[in-house]
Amino acid sequence: MKFLAAYLLLVAGGNTAPSAEDIKKLLGTVGVEGDESRLTALLAGLEGKTLDEVIAEGQGKLASVSSGGAAVASAGAAAGGASEEAAEEAKEEEKEESDDDMGFGLFD
Repeated sequence: MKFLAAYLLLVAGGNTAPSAEDIKKLLGTVGVEGDESRLTALLAGLEGKTLDEVIAEGQGKLASVSSGGAAVASAGAAAGGASEEAAEEAKEEEKEESDDDMGFGLFD
């Protein structure tokens, strides 16, 4: 992740094609070292691509990943009856509280 973050920082700073030396230099300024093979693999994967292309490709991959939304939706539907009962209880409590003021308010 640190190599990718450094790559993105360099691109945001105007370097459209950061090299391994650029990334090492940036990470070296904050005292971070990393595995050379990971850096080489990252740069090989990004070679010949613009940042926009990489982001678009990543979004396509994320779209195919299930986030578990169906399970949450079904649980929410099952809990729907409970929330209606809670709303009715809250209305009843409000009525009871309004009766406690004996017809006048504190600041009337």
